[in-house]
Amino acid sequence: MTQPREPLMHAADIHFAYGDRPVLRSVSLALRAGELVALLGPNGSGKSTLLRVLLGQLPISAGAVRWEGKGVATWRRRDLARRVGYLPQAPTAEPEHRVIDVLRLGRSPYWGPFGLESPRDAAVVREVARTLDLHDLLDRPMDHLSGGQRQRAFVGRCLAQEPAALLLDEPATFLDLRHQVELMRLLRQLADERSVAVLMASHDLNTAAAFADRVLLLDSGSVAAEGSADEVLRPDVLSRVYGVPMQRLSPAEDPGRVLVFPRIGGD
Repeated sequence: MTQPREPLMHAADIHFAYGDRPVLRSVSLALRAGELVALLGPNGSGKSTLLRVLLGQLPISAGAVRWEGKGVATWRRRDLARRVGYLPQAPTAEPEHRVIDVLRLGRSPYWGPFGLESPRDAAVVREVARTLDLHDLLDRPMDHLSGGQRQRAFVGRCLAQEPAALLLDEPATFLDLRHQVELMRLLRQLADERSVAVLMASHDLNTAAAFADRVLLLDSGSVAAEGSADEVLRPDVLSRVYGVPMQRLSPAEDPGRVLVFPRIGGD
């Protein structure tokens, strides 16, 4: 019998509060190599806060977060950045930075003295630009790009880190439908072919569930449900968490797929 892989990241019974306002309550989560996990929940449910806690950017009041068996607080920032790529909900860049400058910043954990770029760094940047269809934009200033182009550049910055894990907060923001699908296919490919672990916060229930191995649904800082899309995306659960009546369909041409929608009209 094949033994389950040890988690790349394990968070146990996490509690976090902003002052006297609790935000995360008894949240536990494991993330394994080659696994794509969708983190769902309404605004204010704690998705972004959880990602920052897992990176050690916010101090927990109780519980533990471990990466590769080591407490997150014991990692040097540079070493953790070589293992984990992070895309915040509202990434920023200096106005004068070009796309290639943003991609190069993803290599900063590997730079030697004086920030000199190695041939390996340059090769990785070229490959990321090709993968995300950014090669024609490399010399374009970031403030001359559309929102979708900027978002692809920021995703590329994460990929340039060559991480073992990606923590992505709404990575499809500003992307048109084609680029949303291409991004999700890329994340699925990274998980399947390179064993990258992906934890992705999203508001798009159906797209996230279509590509994810597992879904974790947050409600007011607590885990409301966790498991496969079939187990989590249930109308009774979603209606309670999102506060609107939900319905669920299975397309005749793809009966294994789960699709959920707000119920419009009626009781």
